[in-house]
Amino acid sequence: MMGAGKTAVGKALAAMLDVPFLDSDVEIVAAANMSIKEIFERDGEAFFRDRESEVIERLLDEERGILSAGGGAFLSERNRAMIHDKGVSVWLKADLDLLWNRVKHKDTRPLLRTDNPFQTLKSLYEERLPRYQMADLEVEARPEYSIDTMAGHVRNALLGRKDVLEALS
Repeated sequence: MMGAGKTAVGKALAAMLDVPFLDSDVEIVAAANMSIKEIFERDGEAFFRDRESEVIERLLDEERGILSAGGGAFLSERNRAMIHDKGVSVWLKADLDLLWNRVKHKDTRPLLRTDNPFQTLKSLYEERLPRYQMADLEVEARPEYSIDTMAGHVRNALLGRKDVLEALS
């Protein structure tokens, strides 16, 4: 979900593991030469989701590292299968209050540009929860965790997956 810490934790984890950090949203923006907000406004969410799937597939095929995918990416069965087959999905499990506290003052979330952004976030959270629960791994986010602490918890979860991450010395 937006606000869970995908970018911040992903960057910290990539640095911790000395691997590249990849962000599907950044790649989409670069390819389109416009912001996600502009893509949504001009072409709609369906167009954006199609481009997102293409970018995720390319990144999974071309690079090995930590991939941060947008909060809606995991809703797609195609994306879930690609991520599972070529890596491991990690759900940064943050509760609704934590997510709201992190996003309520930002105006960069196109899906929250509504009359009642909290209710919109709550609806998105409830709608997306069953799909997020399909992730290969789940790491609970807590308000008191620093970015580095959260990245450490993700690293520890990944260490249990010898098919993805070899034990670090």
